[in-house]
Amino acid sequence: MDAIAVFFRSLGTALKQGLRLLTAWLVWPFLAAHGWYSQRNLLIKLPVAALAVLLVALYGYFIWQTQVWRGFDPNFVDRYGFAERKLAAGQPLPAPESSPALSDNTSTQPSANGQIVTSVANRCQTSGIVEVAADLTDTNVNQNAWISSMLLYRLGLFGLDWDRTPFLDNKAAFQRGVNQTVRRTAVELVDTLGRVRGTSGINGDLQDARGNLQFDEFSWYFGLQPFGFKTPTPSYYRAAIGSLRKFNLDLANCQAVFDTRADNLVQFLDRIANDLGSTSAILRERSENYNGGWFDTRADDRFWFAYGQLYGYYAIMSAAGADFHQVLQERNLTSLWNDTLQQFRSALRIRPLIISNGAEDGIIMPSHLATIGFYTLRTRSNLVEIRSVLDR
Repeated sequence: MDAIAVFFRSLGTALKQGLRLLTAWLVWPFLAAHGWYSQRNLLIKLPVAALAVLLVALYGYFIWQTQVWRGFDPNFVDRYGFAERKLAAGQPLPAPESSPALSDNTSTQPSANGQIVTSVANRCQTSGIVEVAADLTDTNVNQNAWISSMLLYRLGLFGLDWDRTPFLDNKAAFQRGVNQTVRRTAVELVDTLGRVRGTSGINGDLQDARGNLQFDEFSWYFGLQPFGFKTPTPSYYRAAIGSLRKFNLDLANCQAVFDTRADNLVQFLDRIANDLGSTSAILRERSENYNGGWFDTRADDRFWFAYGQLYGYYAIMSAAGADFHQVLQERNLTSLWNDTLQQFRSALRIRPLIISNGAEDGIIMPSHLATIGFYTLRTRSNLVEIRSVLDR
């Protein structure tokens, strides 16, 4: 018992000494600056004081923006009412039964299943995928500040990249994860979904949106490579929002194309599955080789990037289910599709306060990277299964 008591006393003494050293390391720059400041005249003190006030204000704003997540809601997809949509994107909308006065402005034509429907002239179903992509980007850059291009985020913590610290980088990683889903979606909209392959050209609005969404995520008003003034990242993403909504407006007026063929859906699911597979590989590599528990400073940004990706793809997949409604019905895929969406929802329930990257068989520190990686692979497996059914 005496040996145990001595051990714990030694441990307590070591902890106290460590805390004293840490406190001294944190405080001495401020003490040195205070000594230097007190010996200067007023002409030097005033500019220095103004600079200090400016830094405090900037850091206060920066910390506030990184900690307040506006518009974040894993259940936000429910607001779109995708389950009530019965027409694929781009299909003519049926005329309201209670509006006989519109008879001069309607036409009859066969639907996708061969039935004759009466439709309102020049009114078509908009794309849920495009709507969701625009709204996700709007949440990133209009409802919230885009953290990755903020000046203090670029400067880091005393020159150390914020992603390599356990502080103030979770929201930035989450935003980049969401943005990754929108970027991938924009590419598929341009190449396959927003055109009839072989018979129509690339839609200009979707092309503009894709180009703007591919812009560097870390650009501020000024940069060194290349040297000079720049347009910041959020400006490009806001332009992409306008282009996406312009496309949906044209689609609503039957002036654009949205090709809801089964093979297009197959290719879209392929791209999403590959994207999730790449993320799961990053999570596995970090989980296996850097399992430092609560002390792995890169675990949090890895986790929140994957979470943002699942958050974005949950919304995109929900919208795709509405846009390709008739394809899913024809292939009897509605149940499997809903099960896939449920897998996404289950993953989004994992929101630990502190991210831990412990050993997978550890007792004390959990392995949150392994957990989110497991759900990432589950959703990917469901996507592959849907793809195989469509490809038969």
